[in-house]
Amino acid sequence: MSNFLSTGVSGLLAFQRALATTSHNIANSNTVGFSRQQAMLVARQGLGTSMTGQGTEVGNVRRIYDQHLVAQVQGNTSSLSRLNAFHSLSSQVDELLASGGRGVGTMMQDFFNALDSVADDPSSLITREAFLGQARAMTQRFEQADSRLNSLDRDVNAKVSNSVSEINALAQSIADINRQISSTGGAGQAANDLLDQRDVLLTRLNEHVSVSTVTQNNGSLNVYIGNGLALVRGSSAESLQTVQNEYDPTRLGVKFANGPDISNRLTGGTIGGALDFRREVLDPARNALGRLANAFTETLNTQHRKGIDLLGAQGEDLFSVGLPASLAASTNSGSATVTVSIADLNVLTTDDYVMRYDGAAWSLENSETGVPVPMTGSGTAADPFVANGIEIEVGAGATAGDRYLLRPNGNAAAGMDLLITDPARLAAATAVIASQSTANLGDAQISIGDVVDSSDPNLLDPVTITFVDPNNYLIGASGPFAYTSGDPIQMNGWSVEISGTPQAGDSFDVTANSAGSADNRNVLRLSELQSLGVLDNGSSSLSDSFGTLVASVGTVTQHAGINREAQEMLLANAEQARLSVSGVNLDEEAANLLRYEQAYQAAAQVVSVADNLFQTLIGAVAR
Repeated sequence: MSNFLSTGVSGLLAFQRALATTSHNIANSNTVGFSRQQAMLVARQGLGTSMTGQGTEVGNVRRIYDQHLVAQVQGNTSSLSRLNAFHSLSSQVDELLASGGRGVGTMMQDFFNALDSVADDPSSLITREAFLGQARAMTQRFEQADSRLNSLDRDVNAKVSNSVSEINALAQSIADINRQISSTGGAGQAANDLLDQRDVLLTRLNEHVSVSTVTQNNGSLNVYIGNGLALVRGSSAESLQTVQNEYDPTRLGVKFANGPDISNRLTGGTIGGALDFRREVLDPARNALGRLANAFTETLNTQHRKGIDLLGAQGEDLFSVGLPASLAASTNSGSATVTVSIADLNVLTTDDYVMRYDGAAWSLENSETGVPVPMTGSGTAADPFVANGIEIEVGAGATAGDRYLLRPNGNAAAGMDLLITDPARLAAATAVIASQSTANLGDAQISIGDVVDSSDPNLLDPVTITFVDPNNYLIGASGPFAYTSGDPIQMNGWSVEISGTPQAGDSFDVTANSAGSADNRNVLRLSELQSLGVLDNGSSSLSDSFGTLVASVGTVTQHAGINREAQEMLLANAEQARLSVSGVNLDEEAANLLRYEQAYQAAAQVVSVADNLFQTLIGAVAR
């Protein structure tokens, strides 16, 4: 009789728990990350040699869960967060560079259009003033573009800082849940809910940085970032901190407390996307913009110095730019100074470099790839190191291990400025002009003259070329020199060509151009610089360089957008796959409620029958 009663009671208890589990599923049907649970009923073993069963019990509450699907959700979450951060930042650079109206490209075109207007009327102060206005607007646009890029660098800092705070909070929460799980032995309904909560925290952690995990025997989980760096060990969580870049304190990286910078090891999530943007888009764009500013300034200044202004003075520099930067590592113990300057635009790249001293010699490497860069020279002022279009001068006082980050183009756009404010100072005319004597007897003609070296101190001195016979000529009192028709004749920084057959006594004069001249040759030369190959070994013009920059950033941004859309679909599919296994189906749970309710009622009927039989037996004994 007692077995009959206890069997019924076991059913009541088991189905009561099954009903509770089903109710728990229904209550959490909209809980993020919840995995449905199932009460696993098992038969109780008979006692002794009895073959009669002892009823049922709940062996365990099973968590319906697929680790592979959850890992896919977490991995896709990390990838999508990275792409969201990367694309949101890179699209701002793309918009900045590719924008019409007031963009850098448009302002450059307006600048050269204004030069063409000066060429049409070189003596007009109105067109000259309009040109200076366009030149000023263009330099301001370069500065504004660099300022906006600098602002995006601060946005990267903010994303890194915010993510570090979130990671620390999430890591501590995971460690706390690990402690609770290990104390329960990793089993039971309570542990199932804790496991779900931990998975939600891990998914949120992946929004900030890519992680990997290892499950321990006690059910706790170790969490790793940056390819094996422990963030959580059981119930203990490490703390991350932001750290100033060793070369540039305005830039933030990530480190463990009392540890080195680990920024280069972090991937995925918001941090990975922000740091990838800085490395793949921001720095290259800023350097390319700086190289363009360097090339623009140097080529136009060089040509402008070959001209003469309305006041009769030789042309001066039109623009200035920010100087190349040399940033000493914060760990340096020496006192040496390293100075960088632009030497050759044709081979100047957009790269940054790291200069190292090993105690005996200096070496140079690409800051991004670490690939060694060969240098010539000895590093002195008289014989500087030369590499990839830059010159490097190193001072005394370096110690072994000292390092310097060299940024040839990084500051150029920020420091771009117009130096000429007086429209009369625009050197539209070429500095020299050649002419021939009206008394010449031969048919030889001289070109109008061009400047090849504006730094020659005798450039504007008058010079007469006199033929002593048809085959020889004097330059002033120098010579004679053999004459070949069409060959260039160079002197005092200028060059002319004489073609034809001169006669003895024929003369040609090369003199300084006159003040107020309507000559537009130099301004035409300035305008031609827009399409002249001055970069990449002569293969890229100023316009080409900017176009390449815009196309490069646009392509990267477009690919990031496409990849982001694809990643959104992958995450949605992964989440749907997880829900198909672990999600709560309310129809199914309603059916389970009905099934368990009926079973509970049947078990109650068993108890009732046992009670009736017991009461009948008691009554019979009482009589």
